[in-house]
Amino acid sequence: MSEVNAEPAPEEIPSADEVAPERRRSRTMSRKEMARDLRRRRLGGEMEPEEAELLKSIESMRPRKRAECINGPRPCLFVSCKHNLYLDVNPETGSIKLNFPDKEIWELEHTCALDVAEKGGITLEEVGAIMNLTRERIRQVETRGLAKLREATEE
Repeated sequence: MSEVNAEPAPEEIPSADEVAPERRRSRTMSRKEMARDLRRRRLGGEMEPEEAELLKSIESMRPRKRAECINGPRPCLFVSCKHNLYLDVNPETGSIKLNFPDKEIWELEHTCALDVAEKGGITLEEVGAIMNLTRERIRQVETRGLAKLREATEE
């Protein structure tokens, strides 16, 4: 009698190399790693021509002064601009904080801090709504900023 649950002989089981030869796993990179890799490739001259051309065209479109962007399209899509309200980049660590994690940039009423500043004086509540922060947190930031300005003018 033959056994029903008999295992196949070891030579009959295909190896992992036979099933998926040369299979490479995808690599997940953080934004910080990607930025570091881009800087390294730029400095080393290792960039592909298409990539260099794309970065050059993006840089040529990016406004450098307020006069260049004042009549530009809104919402402003240059999220790397220091005046853009959509995200904040920590200059020391390079970490990125999304100010509006539940919204896309085109869903924001205001995307440029300079546009908001040109409107003139607004209330803490309005600033809080624009920045996705509470009125109290805006008051704290305002107090801290004014203290820094006083220190700078006294020196």
